[in-house]
Amino acid sequence: MDYFYLILGFAVLLVSGNLLVKSAVSLSSHFRISTLVIGATVVSLGTSAPELVVSIGAALKNHPDIAIGNVIGSNISNIALVLGLTAIIIKIPVSKTTVRFDWLYMMFASILFFLFVLNGRLSFPEGLIFIILLLVFIFRSIRQSRMEMSRLEHVFEKARYSFTLSVILIVLSSAGLFIGASWLVGSAESVALRFGVSERVISVTIIAFGTSLPELATSVIAAVKKQLDVSIGNIIGSNIFNILGILGVTRMIKSLEVNIEMKFDVVWMLALSILLLLFMLPYGKASINRWKGVALFVTYIFYIFIVFRT
Repeated sequence: MDYFYLILGFAVLLVSGNLLVKSAVSLSSHFRISTLVIGATVVSLGTSAPELVVSIGAALKNHPDIAIGNVIGSNISNIALVLGLTAIIIKIPVSKTTVRFDWLYMMFASILFFLFVLNGRLSFPEGLIFIILLLVFIFRSIRQSRMEMSRLEHVFEKARYSFTLSVILIVLSSAGLFIGASWLVGSAESVALRFGVSERVISVTIIAFGTSLPELATSVIAAVKKQLDVSIGNIIGSNIFNILGILGVTRMIKSLEVNIEMKFDVVWMLALSILLLLFMLPYGKASINRWKGVALFVTYIFYIFIVFRT
């Protein structure tokens, strides 16, 4: 039965990811903001719903390794696996905004998280700071996009759906992503536990991979449909939301103790973020091409190998 839900979860994720991209692009036309901002906010919030539910549920059940490891592993997976596979399919152009603001904000959030957990716990004030920083990111992204679109007199494509239908489809597709990820994660975790794997290893590999599948499905579909701003914006936005939103909300609900072994995984997350920056420079000229995608994917496989080997 576990394998049935594993396959069913994949199918639901693919259908929901396709619908989320279409409705999000339609919504961007109604709000007159770029698809890059839609990818970094609406789409990333929707695709990060599985991580949010998994982390909150794990924290409430006194499994902090899963709550925190899920976020760290998902961020690693988003950069190395999701972006890597997407770039192998199609070359992803890099915009100035992606490097100068989105990546910088993601790196700032990552370093702040690393500093916060050096003492082995995430405090209530630190969780509150995360939530405030997330709200600042969303507000600034939307405001900046509207200013740029107005200055450039950007011509928006006609919306595929009405405003109301776009919102409804985003809600339904996000729900589908959550349900599909829940089925997949639950079945994958059951299979993994039979082999006596630790919660930390399960969280940064199996569970993180499962909760990152919405980002993978959405980014690959967006790339195939040439909505490349949604693709890279979704990945970076999801990483920002994972740290600031998921850990912030989870910590506000439940106290979180940090396993010292997870510092190894946080270092990997920071290193991959720096590697992503190197691959995106110089912005305006560089792109995440196929060989860079292969390099990211191979790095992810190497990371998984090390985690299971140790």
